[in-house]
Amino acid sequence: MKEYVQNNVSQLRKQNNVTQEELAKEVNVSRQTIVAIEKGNYIPSLLLGIKIARFFKKQIEDVFMYKYEK
Repeated sequence: MKEYVQNNVSQLRKQNNVTQEELAKEVNVSRQTIVAIEKGNYIPSLLLGIKIARFFKKQIEDVFMYKYEK
């Protein structure tokens, strides 16, 4: 079984005309962290996930989705 977390941070960021740098500053991480999250190379901590969701005024489940394949 393959488990992973999918996110739509990039789409939300673009819809809201926010740069990776701006988002990074707002949630107190580096731009490289935002890049890694958007590419799916890094799953953020629960705290960081909540900060990102709140920044976009979304529920965490609207930003990060747990997926699995059998």
